[in-house]
Amino acid sequence: MTMEAPNLRQQCQALLALCDPVRKAQGVAAMDVSAPLAGDLAMAEMPGIPGRLDRPELVSHTHIKSGALTTRQGHAALVHSIVHIEKNAIDLALDICWRFAGMPEAFYQDWLQVAREEAYHFTLLREHLQTLGFDYGDFPAHNGLWEMAERTRHDLLARVALVPRTLEARGLDASPAVKTKLVSIGDHRGGEILDIILRDEIGHVAVGNHWYGWLCEQRGLEPISTFESLRRRYNAPKLKGPFNLAARRAAGFKEEELAALLAL
Repeated sequence: MTMEAPNLRQQCQALLALCDPVRKAQGVAAMDVSAPLAGDLAMAEMPGIPGRLDRPELVSHTHIKSGALTTRQGHAALVHSIVHIEKNAIDLALDICWRFAGMPEAFYQDWLQVAREEAYHFTLLREHLQTLGFDYGDFPAHNGLWEMAERTRHDLLARVALVPRTLEARGLDASPAVKTKLVSIGDHRGGEILDIILRDEIGHVAVGNHWYGWLCEQRGLEPISTFESLRRRYNAPKLKGPFNLAARRAAGFKEEELAALLAL
C-alpha cells in the first residue's frame, strides 16, 4: 500500500516544525509545488511549532545589546538581528499557509511565494554573517514577530492586519537607515542584500494589504477603523515614524492610511 504524498499545506506544516533553520530554508526552496494545495482541508495543530534550536537564546527586545557598530562584534550582531527576522518570516509564511483553510487558491500561492523569498533572504544573510566570522545563533534574539503570530492564530483578519501590514511593514521603514549604517562601515555587500530584501518585502507587504482588503470586503468591514480596532484588541505596537512612504505606497497602502500614520 503506497502512502499518499503530502499536499502543499501539509508540507508547510512539516517544514514549520523543523528545528534546523538551514534545513527549513532548503526545504522551502525544494517544496513539491506540483502537489495539491488542499485549501479546504482543516488541519490539526501539531506540537513544537515553530521548530527551533536551542540557539539563538530568545530574550526580551529590551535586553538586546548589539554593541558599537564599528566593532566586529557589533557589526555581526546587527546582521544577526536581520537574519533572525528573516528566519521568523519563513515561519510566518509557512504558518499562514497551513493554518487557515478555506481561502482562494491565490491566497496560498501568494504566501508560498513569500516563503520562498524569505528563505532566500535568510540564506543570503546567513552566508554574509558567516563571512564576518559568526553564524546564526551566536547572538541573543527576541521573539516579537512570532508572539504576534501566536496572538492571532485563530483570526486570519488580525493575522494579515498585524503581521505583514504592521510588523513587517516596519521593516520597510527601517531598511534605509540600516543600509546606511552598514554602508557607513564599508559593508557594501550587506547594503546590497538589504536592497534585495526591501524590493521583495514591498511585495510581501502588498500581499498582506491585498488579502486584508479582500477579507474586509468579504466581511463588510471598513478597513481603517477595523485596523485600529484590531491593533487595540491584540495589543499591537503603535507605529512611530519616520515612515518610508514611497515603499508603503508601492506596497499598496492608501493615502488615507498614510495620512493616519503621519497624524500619530
